[in-house]
Amino acid sequence: MIQVIFTCIACALTAYVISGLNPAIVLSHLLYHEDIRDKGSGNPGFTNFNRVYGKTAWLVFILDVGKGVVLCLAGGILFTRAGLPFQLGVSFTGFFAMLGHCYPVWYRFKGGKAFLVAVAAIFLMDWRIGLIAAAVLCLILFTIRYMSLATMLAASVCPPLLFFFGYASVWVPVICTASVLLLIFRHKENIKRLLKGTETKFKFK
Repeated sequence: MIQVIFTCIACALTAYVISGLNPAIVLSHLLYHEDIRDKGSGNPGFTNFNRVYGKTAWLVFILDVGKGVVLCLAGGILFTRAGLPFQLGVSFTGFFAMLGHCYPVWYRFKGGKAFLVAVAAIFLMDWRIGLIAAAVLCLILFTIRYMSLATMLAASVCPPLLFFFGYASVWVPVICTASVLLLIFRHKENIKRLLKGTETKFKFK
């Protein structure tokens, strides 16, 4: 029992602290001597970085997904060693990694929207769900071209799909649902703009 508690605390704190380091903010300072939070929509994430700086946004994409993969994979392994399901470790660690990205202690609790971190968790929880979510994302993005809508819809299909493909613990769909709600909440301004018809469309070039 002590090992389980220690594992949960260690995974939660590590994921929160490390995921709070935002590649968009770091790269905007290093490459352009600017702060991405002062540009475009002010959101320190892939979409805004792409809108402001162009193709270097893919570095943000790789680093955001990469940190999610490393943290969630480590969490899954540690949970397994504590006698808990790997999938539970991934979802648990992924949720706290999202919290760290959204509300980072490093930047006065003002961060991004954590979708790319969530992507890593989704694929590690179940690659089949990850592929379906990716297909939904691409379908919306390449037709309607609203990244915010695409990410929310892609994330929203994950909890129902867990019931279809199965899950290792009853807590997995609970945590997954909480993660989706967090992501949607972080897109509240985008939702307002979508309803008003003023949301900016994603540019591929």
